[in-house]
Amino acid sequence: MKEDKVVVEKERLLVLYASQTGNAVDAADRVAREAERGGCPSVAVLSVDSFPPRCLPDESTVIFIVSTTGQGDVPDSMKAFWLFLLQRNLSHQWLEGLRFAVFGLGDSSYQKYNFTAKKLDRRLSDLGAKSIIEKGLGDDQHPSGYEGALDPWLVSLWKMLNQMTPTILPRVSDIQDAHMKKLDRPKFQISYHFVEAKEEFSNTPGLKDFEKMVEGARSMSPAKHLYNDNRPHYFLQMVKNQRLNKGGEDRDVRHFEFIASPSEIRYHAGDILEILPSQNPVAVDSFIHRCNLDPDCYIKVQQNADGKQTPYSQVDGFMNFVRLKTFVALTMDIASASPRRYFFEVMSFYATAEHEKERLQYFASPEGRDDLYQYNQKERRTVLEVLEDFPSVQMPFEWLVQLVPPLKTRAFSISSSPLAHPNQVHLTVSIVSWMSPFKRKREGLCSTWLAGIDPLDSQGVYIPAWINRGTLPSPPPSLPLVLIGPGTGCAPFRAFVQERAVQSLNGPTAPVLFFFGCRNEENDFLYRDFWLSHTHGGGVLSAEKGGGFFVAFSRDQPQKVYVQHKMKQHGGRIWSLLSAGAAIYVAGSSTKMPADVTSMLEDIVSQESGVSKESAARWLKMQERAGRFHIEAWS
Repeated sequence: MKEDKVVVEKERLLVLYASQTGNAVDAADRVAREAERGGCPSVAVLSVDSFPPRCLPDESTVIFIVSTTGQGDVPDSMKAFWLFLLQRNLSHQWLEGLRFAVFGLGDSSYQKYNFTAKKLDRRLSDLGAKSIIEKGLGDDQHPSGYEGALDPWLVSLWKMLNQMTPTILPRVSDIQDAHMKKLDRPKFQISYHFVEAKEEFSNTPGLKDFEKMVEGARSMSPAKHLYNDNRPHYFLQMVKNQRLNKGGEDRDVRHFEFIASPSEIRYHAGDILEILPSQNPVAVDSFIHRCNLDPDCYIKVQQNADGKQTPYSQVDGFMNFVRLKTFVALTMDIASASPRRYFFEVMSFYATAEHEKERLQYFASPEGRDDLYQYNQKERRTVLEVLEDFPSVQMPFEWLVQLVPPLKTRAFSISSSPLAHPNQVHLTVSIVSWMSPFKRKREGLCSTWLAGIDPLDSQGVYIPAWINRGTLPSPPPSLPLVLIGPGTGCAPFRAFVQERAVQSLNGPTAPVLFFFGCRNEENDFLYRDFWLSHTHGGGVLSAEKGGGFFVAFSRDQPQKVYVQHKMKQHGGRIWSLLSAGAAIYVAGSSTKMPADVTSMLEDIVSQESGVSKESAARWLKMQERAGRFHIEAWS
């Protein structure tokens, strides 16, 4: 952290956000827009990693917008900030004079719902800061998404600030007055460079050219602050695409294998692979045509001088330009993500048909929030579909660059061990598809794209990927393991078993119990032969090695049987390993499974050790703090 002196306007309103996927950025921008609309003379919006935490006592009013990631973790951008706040030498009066409010973005289907917001709110109070209002908790499971909580929370926030300093901070009447709304200035400006009869790269660019395309486009994306491209990154090629189950089209699970050339893939068992998906070229062309853009012109995207984010470096020269079609394809999610509410507000200023303008204004209002959610998020309408629904709207490209959701990487648990498969990385992926409320088929962008790649005919298909440390640390061979991974949750444990099998060739290894679950044995017993091969002959999961493999087929009998039922049957063996210092690893769907498994573990510890359920829960918490209880869940 730089120690440069920060000059602070004492009465400014500071909005600090910590985002993992971009939602907190959108919410923070909205807070700033409303404050400025209400006449607040000075508003600053910053990511927490660009604000020195030692300067917090110099501020008077700070609004925190923070998301929660993983199992109650702070976003990557907030880690240094949070560690600073946890220092023991900070007194209980350190933040006296600071007023603050915290709004969290989370998902109540996760056990540690909005954990970051709750921890931050409590810590700021411990350090002497005064809370303006009760923390707000946005929930992705709400019928209107996080805005269901953000709307009333902001109304209360502005009212409280008005009562405290009515002459300085936003006027609620102005914020709520629809006639006060005016079109803001876009945050970004675009320079155009037209070149006749010239292509940036050939239609099938080589690896070096493709690397330049990805690097150039992402370097000028408005979502650049969300990228952590300092991680190990690779351009992969698919060498295997195998279907694992026999279910219908709605239940398609694939095993993918990739290699990197010329570099060697370096990762650990338990790591995550993040992939930047390729968008359908037809959709990209349709978007460019709908917006009257020139796909072959070259552009440079730069921050406006009065922008609120860190400016990009400005280096002159044509080499800094990127072809417009390349920029759209690699940075703007035009055909899978739904636009935010502010997108509809800006659209309303460019609608020339009166009925479209009225509908867009209604969607952008608090009164239209629920109807917008039904039309937009619930139906998962894409940017391209929304633009086609309002044909009179022609938005400038500057606004589209700012408001179209960024094309994000998709994260997958790696299902291979580098010891067993050097310079390869394997994934176990459920191909996502579903029917919308209006009976339109929707498909996951990345999984569908991967499923459509033919390894025998994929010359020149390069897959940008980054290795990220997961929440399941690679266990040493001497550590006993209790693994619970139903469905595709088995992916990281395939890597663990592979790794331990290689380690066992060189010395003794600790026992492994693995509890797997699927619907039925015939159709979706993923990696059946692999697991069974390790259950005999002194394998990692064999009884001779003190291990075990237990499968719950939930639909093969009248009553449903899940992994927690199998755990109950073998509670004695689980407790025996836990008593010997075993670590527990859980992976899979974030819906009910983690909570049900945790509850069953509490029952087992209680019954086998003779303590109360409350004591068992406390014991498991201690295991978590000691690094012996890990959960990796996804929605």
